[in-house]
Amino acid sequence: MLHKSRGIALNYIKYKESSIIARIYTELFGLQSYVINGVRSKKSRYKVALFQPLTLLDLVVYKREHAGLNRISEVKCSNPFASIPFDVKKSGIALFLTEVLVKSVREEEPNPSLFAFLEQSILMLDHLESHYENFHLQFLLKLSKYLGFGAATAHDFFEQLFPFTDLKDMALTEEQSINQLTILNYQNDFHLSNKYRREILGHILQFFKLHLENFGEVKSLAVLKEIMS
Repeated sequence: MLHKSRGIALNYIKYKESSIIARIYTELFGLQSYVINGVRSKKSRYKVALFQPLTLLDLVVYKREHAGLNRISEVKCSNPFASIPFDVKKSGIALFLTEVLVKSVREEEPNPSLFAFLEQSILMLDHLESHYENFHLQFLLKLSKYLGFGAATAHDFFEQLFPFTDLKDMALTEEQSINQLTILNYQNDFHLSNKYRREILGHILQFFKLHLENFGEVKSLAVLKEIMS
């Protein structure tokens, strides 16, 4: 049966000579994997660029219950990016966030509020002209709440991370920064030094590892650190 759905491209792997298997987070079915035949050939009606990280898609897909792989009947980009592919920092942020999403979003069922959050966040990253240095920090803190383990306050965040530590020894500015990053909109300017930004990101990734089984290391973190330095 054919279904129309919006989707967010996460990643893909090469399959056979000219095809790919794309992992796409869909509004209608949650996380899905699709075989796209011949997309790497010159005569393909679709370009492999459609499946680059965080590309927003309009899909017509086949859906078979309990099938590990399904197929796409039609696909097009719903909102072509104006800046993400052309801005080194934004591209690095997108690559990093995509890897985190692949490691943390695993449900093959609809979650409309999560999909809306992801779509709106991606569009905001593309539209922002400045003050997006903390975007990935804000995104991860907000994402943790949609995934069901977000801390209500920065104090709770650090209590979970360091359960046997006297939190009085933690710098008050760290709590204030986490609270601000959680509350503020993406477009609000909130200054953090590069060193401090790295420290907070380390805490956030450790928080994800605490709550998500087999989260592991984020390989694109090294790239992000380099381009954001």
